[in-house]
Amino acid sequence: MSDHVVPHFHNDAGVPIIEIGSKEFMCVGANPPFDHPHVFLDLGDDNEIICPYCSTLYRYASDLGAGQARPPECVVKDKAA
Repeated sequence: MSDHVVPHFHNDAGVPIIEIGSKEFMCVGANPPFDHPHVFLDLGDDNEIICPYCSTLYRYASDLGAGQARPPECVVKDKAA
């Protein structure tokens, strides 16, 4: 079993850069039904990566916690409760 959940981010707002506090994450593009295939991205030793589907630039920000983003509305919220 996995010991952590991979955070998911979206770019409904169409911002050019999303700062994130995770080195491994999923980009979903926009919220459904306008999402693209959910792609796993891994920054590795880099601090920036571009999503190959929506061209959003993700930048690692060490001051953010795992699963957090700037702007904060770019975090995909689990709708199941």
